Amino acid sequence: MPADRAGSASRAVSPDRALIAPTVAHPIRRSLGADWTVASLDGPVPREVRQAVIPATVPGSVHTDLLAAGLIPDPYLDDNEHRLAWIGLTDWRYTKTFAWQPGGGTQTELVFDGLDTIASIEVNGHPIGETRNMHRRYRFDLRPRLRAGLNELTVTFRSPVRAADAASLDLGYRPHVNHHPYNAIRKMACSFGWDWGIDTSTSGIWRPVTLESWSVARIESVRPIATVGGVSTSSTTGGGHGETTGSVDVHVEIARAGDETLAVTASVAGVTATVELATGETTAVVRLELPGVALWWPRGYGEQPLYDVDVTLSSAATELDTATRRVGFRTVEFDTAPDDAGTPFTIVVNGLPVFVRGANWIPDDAFPHRVDRARYQHRIEQAEFANINLIRVWGGGIFEADDFYELCDERGMLTWQDFLLACAAYAEEAPLGDEIEAEARDNVARLAAHPSLVVFNGNNENLWGHEEWNWKKRLDGKTWGAGYYYEVFPRIVAELAPHIGYTPGSPFSPGPAPDDGGHTPNDQRHGTMHIWDLWNQRDYPDYREYTPRFVAEFGWQGPPTWSTMTGSISDSPLTPESPGMLVHQKAMEGNVKLTDGLLAHYPLPDEIDAWHWAMSLNQANAISTAVEHFRSLQPHCMGSIVWQLNDCWPVTSWAAVDGYGRPKPLLYALRHAYADRLVTVQPRDGGLAVIVVNDSAEPWAGPLIVARLTDTGTVLAEHSEQVTLPARSTVTVPLPASVARPTDAASELLRAGLAGVRGHWFFAEPRDSHLSAPALDTRLDRVEGGYRLTVTAHTLTRDLALLVDKVDPAGTVDDMLVTLLPGESSVFTVTSAAELDLAALSAPTVLRSGNQLVRP
Repeated sequence: MPADRAGSASRAVSPDRALIAPTVAHPIRRSLGADWTVASLDGPVPREVRQAVIPATVPGSVHTDLLAAGLIPDPYLDDNEHRLAWIGLTDWRYTKTFAWQPGGGTQTELVFDGLDTIASIEVNGHPIGETRNMHRRYRFDLRPRLRAGLNELTVTFRSPVRAADAASLDLGYRPHVNHHPYNAIRKMACSFGWDWGIDTSTSGIWRPVTLESWSVARIESVRPIATVGGVSTSSTTGGGHGETTGSVDVHVEIARAGDETLAVTASVAGVTATVELATGETTAVVRLELPGVALWWPRGYGEQPLYDVDVTLSSAATELDTATRRVGFRTVEFDTAPDDAGTPFTIVVNGLPVFVRGANWIPDDAFPHRVDRARYQHRIEQAEFANINLIRVWGGGIFEADDFYELCDERGMLTWQDFLLACAAYAEEAPLGDEIEAEARDNVARLAAHPSLVVFNGNNENLWGHEEWNWKKRLDGKTWGAGYYYEVFPRIVAELAPHIGYTPGSPFSPGPAPDDGGHTPNDQRHGTMHIWDLWNQRDYPDYREYTPRFVAEFGWQGPPTWSTMTGSISDSPLTPESPGMLVHQKAMEGNVKLTDGLLAHYPLPDEIDAWHWAMSLNQANAISTAVEHFRSLQPHCMGSIVWQLNDCWPVTSWAAVDGYGRPKPLLYALRHAYADRLVTVQPRDGGLAVIVVNDSAEPWAGPLIVARLTDTGTVLAEHSEQVTLPARSTVTVPLPASVARPTDAASELLRAGLAGVRGHWFFAEPRDSHLSAPALDTRLDRVEGGYRLTVTAHTLTRDLALLVDKVDPAGTVDDMLVTLLPGESSVFTVTSAAELDLAALSAPTVLRSGNQLVRP
């Protein structure tokens, strides 16, 4: 039967105590996470830190240890980022003493799941290894260096800033987009800062460390590959109506301490098979054929059945080790067959094309060890709230923890995983080339079982940069990464995860390389594209000038929520240009672009509260415009991945959820624009048309009613048409000129509606319209878990929003950005444990609308 939850791998980790035991069959895995200290070595260290021996948390980082000890202020606040730059210029040493006694096994190994980044490890003063890669797992044999009783373990980290500078000199300069050469070492690129990210350049033992003792043999890794036979469904729209035959090839790697004959047994859904390993053999593939399994579907297409894969390693009658993984049965293909319009990029799951309603993901904290399963779950739930069905894990961050992918498996959230090469040229020579290949193998093998993972992507924007950012001239013949994208990564994916799709980069145009007569990587007619010229140079209505096949990045900036902004910046007075605000604005000329992008739509406010609302609203409207346009192009365009879902600290950025986890208005805009059923008005052929999008599994039919109205609600013209949409389809309804052409653009609008789903078109920008100051009646009722605020409009009210975080930073609201005609009402449900009243929730700085920006 499908599994309800993930099984645990091997034996549970035991408490941190001395190992005194006879030889055992199962490995004993002991956490070494407690009782560490950290101290500074060489670097520009302040006097109060220089002599300190600081309690350290593992997993953790230098910054968070110093913060917990009260030796530094919070890096996220004010200009503390700059004040703490010395940390990244300093070498650090972590130290731990642990007890050990022989007898727990013939082998004892030290396992680091993650070291950030350039580290030397010693036990009892003896070097046992060095590491150069944050994204790998390391294992060291300790038996020659352990002694009965107390042992000292030290991990010394070299300054990542100095290490990157030195490595860049050794490898030779290659283009990148930062003030540090992050492309020279294998550390999370955005740890050095980004155009939304804080520069921490931290160090630390960022994932768990364990001591493992074992005898005879142990399981090194389990990589189950689930494949599907003939897919049989009763519908072309998904829904998981049928079963299929399935098979699981369970790839098991074994570590040996002797020459015994071994057996590997694997079981899935009551089907069991065993493979014997002769003397010296360390790999086994156990094939299991399953006659009837349920398909795994993306969210919105069906259920997500998951199956436990139980593996046992034994010798004679003795069980040596066990492990459990999970799989789901699904197929994934990319449709890139050329057509008359170019080359599509369509993700096809179980034979069904999926329109991707996606968002890009960055590390959820600048100190990623702080992101636990509960935080992953909350962020994925926020993505679900926004009707997102795919999360792209961006290549300047990390391969996320297992919890992230497990939750996506359980919830049907498709994932796209970049390899970790972003916005830079990368040397292909040793030692960097060896590290990149090893990290790719480690992580493809680790992630291969996850059914939610449907895309491995070679890089972020490096193909584009090579062709169009003048890299070729600056590289002057140096290697730049092509060998990874076209040879190393596809070979590894084909070997270790052949059931997951691979694309060389994003953006990427399928076919020959440009030098061989192919298309440039960011050609909108072919494959995936990124659209950034609008945010940087133009205005958001121009998204409609693009007709891409798949948009993997596009975005518009906005500030964090009010409570996050004011809770992280203490400037007095607080203005868009005050010092702390500029520290928390990382984009080049970011505030200039915010202003330029606003002025066509709203006047620029001269007060910070109104400025904050204007920029938040403009961000939401920009992305709504883009998403509705891209969805209206379906099936020509089959994907929209907005930049970005989340933030790693409190900052003005492109995110829909700010750095403290609070939803911005953009999240609500995405909820509307990514809804299963959408009615949108778009320019078409010199006029206007209503495009109805049905991305649900059920047909949708009824009268589509389109009215041209005055801002008082008077109907000037109307068009009605019966429409019928099969599941996963669109229909375009051109509008007659009597409806589509206004007599007074400043005071007229279109409303299109089908079965309660509405879309609006305004003939004039808000600043050029006759919008009145808001006139609202409000009523507050106490309900379970919070409040219900009913708002009735007496004038046309655009983009009505309840900014509940201003009165309760922990509060949330169920909807936002609602347009009301005179006499219409909207109900906002507030979740809050705070004592709130009508005056607080209806205050003009809390109950906001676009009207206020035009008629304050």
